Amino acid sequence: MDREQTSVASAPGGRTLGASALARRIAAEITAGGGWLGFERFMELALYAPGLGYYARGDRQFGQLPASGSDFVTAPELSPLFGRALARQVAQAMDATGTDEVWEFGAGSGALAAQLLGALGERVRRYVIVDLSGTLRERQRQTLRSALPQLAERVAWVDRLPDDGLRAVVVGNEVLDAMPVALLHWDGAHWFERGVALGVADRFVFADRPTLLRPPVEAGFVPGTTIELGRQAAAFVATLAVTLRRGAAFFIDYGFPQAEFFHPQRTGGTLMCHRAHQADAEPLLEVGEKDITAHVDFTAIALAGQDAGLEVLGYTSQAHFLINCGLVGELQDASLRERANAQKLINEHEMGELFKVLGFATTPFDAIGFAAGDRSHTL
Repeated sequence: MDREQTSVASAPGGRTLGASALARRIAAEITAGGGWLGFERFMELALYAPGLGYYARGDRQFGQLPASGSDFVTAPELSPLFGRALARQVAQAMDATGTDEVWEFGAGSGALAAQLLGALGERVRRYVIVDLSGTLRERQRQTLRSALPQLAERVAWVDRLPDDGLRAVVVGNEVLDAMPVALLHWDGAHWFERGVALGVADRFVFADRPTLLRPPVEAGFVPGTTIELGRQAAAFVATLAVTLRRGAAFFIDYGFPQAEFFHPQRTGGTLMCHRAHQADAEPLLEVGEKDITAHVDFTAIALAGQDAGLEVLGYTSQAHFLINCGLVGELQDASLRERANAQKLINEHEMGELFKVLGFATTPFDAIGFAAGDRSHTL
């Protein structure tokens, strides 16, 4: 392949831009960029363009069933026992770091905030939610007012980190996977950055350009491999680490350590879309109407936090973490339906193994969530 030429690979089925304001916005950026837009920016617009992107919509992304109009379910919507178990870790971290604030990034429907506040109660002086979506903020307010009217006044919403530093316990459940990723494609001889162009009938198509970007490992990649670089997630954690003067942070998400993330057999990467509780691998279709996500490279996240001054408390599966935090005890008094839903949080073939938990702190302590099954050595 001529490295001076842009290679174009059509998205299956393509998408006619039609009257979509978001599609027109993206098309305008492609044109302004000389006919090419990096996928990282494409994903950012598709998810977060003000008033247009997927997370700026007014509908209900989060829920247990498609009949609710939702696209996917997260652990707090699946079972309130998730938040109650996590609250034990948050409480220990607050005591160990001498903090009385909890900050949650990407609070979704507000279910986790309600669960944590309900369990922690008066010990939380201030619960701060960082969410850029105005529609989601309103849904979170409604959730908290309904569930905890007596504590709702303790909740505040912000759109940036404080200039004078942060002293709190930070929680992020399924926030890193929603941060835009860059795509790299290996043709067997050269790496290319994969972006988006306009094809026939103004359809969005993939287009590759030469790049100096490289994966962080040499893994014997097979020709035709496409991988993701989670640069924005790593940058976010590094910025948070610098801002966190005293406290801890816990990130729960689906992902792998680097050796698994860039395994030579993972030739198609991990990019995935979700709509109406169905998954597909076509991010150029139905843009703005479905979620776009990628698994987390937890090694990169751990290094970003560590290099910026935080201590890694531990890294383990969601199953081990929740069991360490007392989930089994919670099941004893739960109804049959509650037990069934909670089991999905820890079953190996559901959320239990796919989801991982990574913890940081400004000063190390023996975090209960990593007491058994810590896998920090795999990072």
